[in-house]
Amino acid sequence: MRAFLWSLLLLLQEAKGFSGDEEDPEEVVAVLQESITLSLEIPSDEEIKDIIWFSQKNLAVVMPGKEGQPAVVMVMDPRYQGRVSIPESSYSLHISNLTWEDSGRYNAQVNLKTSQLDITKSYYLRVYRRLSKPHIAVNSNISEEGVCNISLMCSIERAGMDVTYIWLSSPDSTNTSYEGSVLSTSWRPGDKAPSYTCRVSNPVSHISSRRISVGSFCADPEYPEKPSMVCFLVKSFFLLLLLVILAVGLCIFQPRKNYEMPRVRKLKRDRIKLRKKEKSGPTPV
Repeated sequence: MRAFLWSLLLLLQEAKGFSGDEEDPEEVVAVLQESITLSLEIPSDEEIKDIIWFSQKNLAVVMPGKEGQPAVVMVMDPRYQGRVSIPESSYSLHISNLTWEDSGRYNAQVNLKTSQLDITKSYYLRVYRRLSKPHIAVNSNISEEGVCNISLMCSIERAGMDVTYIWLSSPDSTNTSYEGSVLSTSWRPGDKAPSYTCRVSNPVSHISSRRISVGSFCADPEYPEKPSMVCFLVKSFFLLLLLVILAVGLCIFQPRKNYEMPRVRKLKRDRIKLRKKEKSGPTPV
């Protein structure tokens, strides 16, 4: 019966109209799966009849408790069942376990016993996700002039709405910032290599990436090409020099060997003849 009476009360309030729609709502931001309190301030000298909360449709009716008793809350929208409460000594609306669908406009209408005027308050709730660690993608190439051109791309998984990207650099102890998720820069070997940090923010959180040194991407994957070519040429030169030395050595050794071979053969023949004479012995008289 009480639920029927409260539903009838809400229908009457809707038919009467809600003047809070005409005022600018208070902007409120909250975190996904966390909680938020829509604060409602009521003069202490006013006696409250009831408070009606509206969202996309009738949300809840709050009735003051009897002396020393907490306020009674009747949730009308099934989406908020088990998630809505009224803090002690306050008629503010506390919503827990926020979802994306909770984003939107909220209106509170306070009906007073002591006055014909109603107190109205409007809010606009925006729900955001806390940001995760940024991911940095790097693309680099070296021009014919030897300049390293680098593109840094900063991204966030499930970033959501109202996300801003800023690149921070601190060369020579002077802070410099660049807006946008993509940073294009260049660096010439021999100069001081700059480093950058991507900072990502939304209305409820901000987080920074690790510091990225431009020189590491130019020197490691790309710039070894030139030093490796020099090393290849040096090694080739020494190999060629070794081959030349070997060829010259063979050319010098071969004629000498050819010259010594006949002498060796002649000495061998002479030794054989001498042995034969020794074996034959002296001729008898």
